[in-house]
This record gives sequence, C-alpha cells and structure tokens, in this order.
Amino acid sequence: MNLDCLFEIVDCLLIESHNRPLNSTENLILQGIWQYRTYNQMAIEAGYSPGYFTNVVAPELFGRLSEVIGQRVTKKNCRMLLETYAITKAASKTKPLRQDLTQFPPTVNQDTSPCYPSGSVPLDSPFYLERSFLEEQVYQEIGKPGALIRIKAPREMGKTSLLLRILDYANRQSYYTISLNLEQVEQAILSDLNQLLRWLCANIARQLQRQPMLDEYWDEDLGSKISCTLYFQEYLLKSINTPLILALDEVNYIFEYPQVAKDFLPLLRSWYEEAKRLPIWQKLRLLVVHSTDIYVPLELNQSPFNVGLPIQLDTFSQEEVQQLAQRYRLNWADGEGARQLMVMVGGHPALVHLALYHLGRKEITLSQLLETAPTASGIYSHHLQRLWATLQKQPELAQAFDTVLNANEAVPLDPILAHKLSSMGLIKLSGSQAIAGCELYRRFFTKKAQQHLIYT
Repeated sequence: MNLDCLFEIVDCLLIESHNRPLNSTENLILQGIWQYRTYNQMAIEAGYSPGYFTNVVAPELFGRLSEVIGQRVTKKNCRMLLETYAITKAASKTKPLRQDLTQFPPTVNQDTSPCYPSGSVPLDSPFYLERSFLEEQVYQEIGKPGALIRIKAPREMGKTSLLLRILDYANRQSYYTISLNLEQVEQAILSDLNQLLRWLCANIARQLQRQPMLDEYWDEDLGSKISCTLYFQEYLLKSINTPLILALDEVNYIFEYPQVAKDFLPLLRSWYEEAKRLPIWQKLRLLVVHSTDIYVPLELNQSPFNVGLPIQLDTFSQEEVQQLAQRYRLNWADGEGARQLMVMVGGHPALVHLALYHLGRKEITLSQLLETAPTASGIYSHHLQRLWATLQKQPELAQAFDTVLNANEAVPLDPILAHKLSSMGLIKLSGSQAIAGCELYRRFFTKKAQQHLIYT
C-alpha cells in the first residue's frame, strides 16, 4: 500500500479519536517500521537518543493506534494491522473519514481488488502475509559479513514471495542484488559444471553492468571451480564497495544432476568459509532457495545445507488464514471458516489464497467450495490435474505416493522419491516418514487411483 496514503488514513483516524494527527517523531517511527529499521537506527539518523524512541514515543503511538484499531499494536504487527485496517476502511461503504477525502487514491483501490493468485505475491500487494519473525531474522542476518541463508519449502509455499522482499530490503540498504533462477537454465548447461559456472559468472557480470571477461580468468589447467572462484574474488568482488547479495532460486533443479551438484554445492560452501579468513569474501551474501532436502550425498564438511541460517517455510496457521481472509473482505471472525478450509487444504498458502480469492468475489460459498474441491469441477481442478499428469509420467513416483495414501500412519520412502513428492507438495516429511500433504490430495488421488485401476 502507498505509504503516504496510509499515513493520511491514520491521521484521519487519530484526529477523529484523539483530536491529534501523527507528529514528526511518530511519522519517523512508522517510516522506520516500513523500512525494517531498529529504534536505534531511527533515533540516531533523526538526532534523538535511542531511549527516547523506545521508551517514550513508540509506546504512546502504539497505545493510540491500539485504541483506534481495537487490537494491540506492536512494532512487529504494526504494518500488517494498519494495512489490513486501511484496506477494510477503503472497501467499506460508509462515508469518508473526512469530508474532503471523497475517495482513496487509485493505488489503494487497485490494491484492494485482488488479482487472480498465481505465482509470487507482488511487493506492493496487501495480500502478502508477513512472517515477521522469519523476515526480521533474515534482514538481520543479511547485514552480517559473508552471510549464507538457506530457504527451504515445497513448491507454492511462498519462497519466491519472501525472496522478493529480501531483495527489496537489500536494495533499500544500497546493496547490489543478483537473483538467478536455476529453473530457467537449459539442461545442457545444468549438466555440465564448466558451462554452469561460466553461465553464473556471465549473468552476475551483466547484472552488475560489467563486461563478462570470462576468458581472461578461465584457465583449463586450474579447472572451472578455481577459475570461477578467482573470477569472483579478483574481478567481481574487487570492483564493488558494498555487499553483493547473490540469490539462487530453485537450486533443487541441480539435484537432478548429481555429479554437477557434488562439485557446485561444495563450491558455495567454500565461498562461505572463505569469508572467515579473507575480508573481500565478506562482501558476498548468499541466499540459497530450494524446494526440499537435498538427496545428493555430500560429505558433512562440503555441504552448504548444514551451515548458515536455515529458514523453513511452513503452512499457514488457522490464525494466519483468518488474517488473510480479512484482507479478502471475508467475515471469519469466529474462526469456523478458517477451520473448515484448514481441514481441506492444511494451510497450504497457494491453495488458501485461491480459495479466499473465489470466496471474496462471492463466486461460490464455502460449503460449495469444500464439496467440489477434490473433484474435476472444483477450483483446484487445474492444480490437481497438473499433479496427476506428473505422476502418470513417473509410475515409480505414483506408486510411492499410492503407498502413502493407503497407509494409516506415516511410512518410510526412498529418499529420492520422497524428495520429488515433497517438492510437489504432495507429502509432508518428518525425517524419513511421509504422510499425505493435505486432505484435498488424499481424496482426489485416492479416487483417481481407483478409477485408473478400473479402466486399466
């Protein structure tokens, strides 16, 4: 949401309730919250003592906002609560907060009309559900020299949406940011270590607006891993004065090429270790994003997946589903709607968003949605048919999933098959034990398997 517009809405609310708008220091605190700054950073930049913001201004501001909104406002939930409240006000049919405020700016109206949920959630969307604790962890970690952050979750769980916000935060800190998605890399490149490392270096150089200069640093006698490392150290990192955030999304695609992965993944680990002894490598901050656990066997001291900050994205809780429902203008205050949806889709972010989108548009009732959800006529039909088509192409994978569906408790699976099913979101793993990802999948695929047996 547009910050200036939000401040105007807050001013109007505070004038009505307390006969006083935001003052300059309160404005500074809200701006700082939107920029993910600490009270110390806000106060020092504005010329105040840190304790003044922490002990005086912030408690009074949050107290006033809590009275207006009717919920306890804190630094952690302030942004989410204010945006949600403002969206509700913008959507209401009541008279404007002020006579001269006849309508909200177009940006707010656009925000409150949800687009069909597909892919990552845009930066300015009010339908992104913040995971404040995780995000604050990442923002703090990314400021540390030589940081490595690992983000793991099945597909459509919000990894790329979170990555967008991390990169946006880094940009606002004036860091260099490079984002590369291994899903977009051709198989011929992914299957050849030398080509993959040259692709990596060339892409980073171009995004930094520098000539690739690969041949000047590549030496066959030294090998591609040493050549790539020297290229980073002597060409890329030497040419910049601020941290470089390198985000590698969909790293799981390299797991399909075990011989390449056995060289590429330890190389990332070695760069992280280099930062402990060479200051120049402290400029590099690595973000590694992948769908599930790695199944390529690596030595413990070679894997980048047991160092750095691990971030695991889980399904939404019932409380989070209720919060999101409010943003879609659904009155689920009693929690029953959220509970029923949770029973069907288990808090799966993409499935929750899709349900709330259709319910918010009043295209279908909740009971109709739940009844038709696991069928070809339901809102998830495309999603389910896509998963079914993938299983049909890989009989061994389908058989493994069928084992899970027919079991009354968690069952062990082959690690590679478990990785693939988990990356599709079809199962949940606890160690090596697997259960169905949600009731929607259990019902749809059990029926599909039965039909398939009849016709074959």
